[in-house]
Amino acid sequence: MKSSPVPANSQAKVNLMGLDRRALENFFTGLGEKPFRARQVLKWIHDRGVVDFGAMTDLSKALRERLSQLAEIPVLNEVRSQQSTDGTRKWLLELTDGNRIETVFIPEARRGTLCVSSQVGCALNCAFCATARQGFSRNLTAGEIVAQVWHARQMLGEGHISNVVLMGMGEPLLNFDAVVSALDLMMDDLAYGFAKRRVTVSTAGLVPAILRLGQESDASLAVSLHATTDSLRDELVPINRKYPLTQLMEACYEFIHLERQKGRKITWEYVMLDGINDSPEDARRLVKLLSKMPSKINLIPFNRFEGAPYRCTPPERIARFQAILQAAGFLTTVRKTRGEDIDAACGQLVGKVQAKSRPRREFKLEAEVL
Repeated sequence: MKSSPVPANSQAKVNLMGLDRRALENFFTGLGEKPFRARQVLKWIHDRGVVDFGAMTDLSKALRERLSQLAEIPVLNEVRSQQSTDGTRKWLLELTDGNRIETVFIPEARRGTLCVSSQVGCALNCAFCATARQGFSRNLTAGEIVAQVWHARQMLGEGHISNVVLMGMGEPLLNFDAVVSALDLMMDDLAYGFAKRRVTVSTAGLVPAILRLGQESDASLAVSLHATTDSLRDELVPINRKYPLTQLMEACYEFIHLERQKGRKITWEYVMLDGINDSPEDARRLVKLLSKMPSKINLIPFNRFEGAPYRCTPPERIARFQAILQAAGFLTTVRKTRGEDIDAACGQLVGKVQAKSRPRREFKLEAEVL
């Protein structure tokens, strides 16, 4: 059992923004309070959007004063807000150390999807992604991940966000513990109350962490696949050199057969690169690769960024690729490009990364995620 997050000295304040229900209960019992105080504070912070202890009127005055001394509920500083002609919103948010991340809201007729970042930059160096060019600084805390949802809800109002996807900056499964804590808060009925099928974690393919995610969280899984051979995927998604396609497919097959994941489909993300991975042969290999798994395939037109060495597959060839997959029985959609005019489309998020590095972390990952 985790120890209570009560500060060891009077100078350090506990960040309550990222504490899930169990951690918050531990915090209050460590103060000599009843566990139900956690439920009250969860609702104040995440459901009602209140971060001032003085305004939490169902707590005693003495407890509110004590919380002000021992704890804090930090929010992110909005540096810039942009809105696309298609209604997409993007926020540039500054962290306390000066790093900046980007969060995107995509409105549609029947849903509103919030795309959340999990790291400052990214260490995986995928060839078609602008974030990779920023290098890597650090993982976000659970509080910084959840604070993006909190901020978006304050800006948009209640009822606009129906889905959350961890598809922003970073590889979520390289920040496993913080991500799972944040997921717990997103799906907690006393906090944001998102349905578990509407919260999705996207990974480039960290095999050991995929199974662990399925065992510890109810979130759905998306996999950034993008190639049907190891030779090409090694180039596009370098983590494939550590965890090749055979291992990735085995892990995903086991994932969907875990007790808490029964009845789920895995979403496979496949960016369409002109002349690279978009041939009929690629489509047929994809059919064979996914033949044993309940799957949804999301074809993503490549979104250009400065210095990108790729072009997007023409629409007619994307349609031909899609038709092959559909004929084989796969639910296959073509993602509509959203927010491209404000660099908010898939693969375009950059933020601002300080103390960045480009370590070859992709070859030293197993110990970090097990």
